[in-house]
Amino acid sequence: MYSAPEDGRPTDWHLAHYLARAVGGAGLLITEATAVEPRGRISQNDLGLWEDGQVEPLARIVRLVQAEGSAMGVQLAHAGRKAWSARKGHGPELCVAPSALPFAEGWQTPHELTPAELDPIVAAWKAAAHRADAAGFDLVEIHAAHGYLNHQFLSPLSNRRADEYGGSLANRMCFLLRVVETVRQVWPERKPLFVRVSATDWADGGLTPDEIVVVARELQARGVDLVDCSSGGTLPTAPPSLGPGYQVSFADKVRREAGVPTAAVGLITTPELADEIVRNGRADLVILGRELLRHPYWPLDAARTLGHDTAWPLQYRRARLP
Repeated sequence: MYSAPEDGRPTDWHLAHYLARAVGGAGLLITEATAVEPRGRISQNDLGLWEDGQVEPLARIVRLVQAEGSAMGVQLAHAGRKAWSARKGHGPELCVAPSALPFAEGWQTPHELTPAELDPIVAAWKAAAHRADAAGFDLVEIHAAHGYLNHQFLSPLSNRRADEYGGSLANRMCFLLRVVETVRQVWPERKPLFVRVSATDWADGGLTPDEIVVVARELQARGVDLVDCSSGGTLPTAPPSLGPGYQVSFADKVRREAGVPTAAVGLITTPELADEIVRNGRADLVILGRELLRHPYWPLDAARTLGHDTAWPLQYRRARLP
């Protein structure tokens, strides 16, 4: 949303934004990317959970959303070499990455993290997850997609390391698995843990869906409940073609071949398509982004379209059609 002040705390705008979608009938809301440390922000106006003062402003939103009957999740993120994206990596702190490779021409070359420098970053994920629990969130999603830090370690296009964190897929997934393990140490077992992945880099020599199936099995073994399947972001290249549900096949493949619950995303805009995806077992969950920005009350209209009798907020029942 790029609407927080530099202290990373939500404003009244965030409260109105998330509460509107809870009133609109969403079963689950997941925040925008919320940084685990200041240098991991996509912009200087990202939400954060890197310090204790950010807990209560988020907790207020969580309480109001839950009071409307929605669950509330937080997406914990670190941008790595894509920090300060609007300024091509040039920000108040030097961006970091698994390898000293800039995202694209004209971008700042990131600092290549040493093995010792990984420890405090992993600890930042753990601390952020602990704060998320203190804020009352129902769910944590670890962002490992769209070319951000966890994805940068996974992809051979951005990870050229020669140590135990680079080379083979087993090595390239080590950092993400460390993050998951340390988050699960503090994130309650009764609360779901999601991981968002990019199932393909849409580029030769990049991460593949077959590799993500292997990663998904390892994630589940470490306590991940669902893999949220997106794509792209390692390079500034677009998918070869776009259309409704163009990423659903990734969720379907991971679900079938890894035996892991999945979420489908990507140009899912109609109730009929969302219903078909879940009804036919192509994914366990459908997550909407841009459609909910355009239409905060999409879930209520979708339920009516599909003939499902769902509860409306008491204050709005006079507007409900018979």
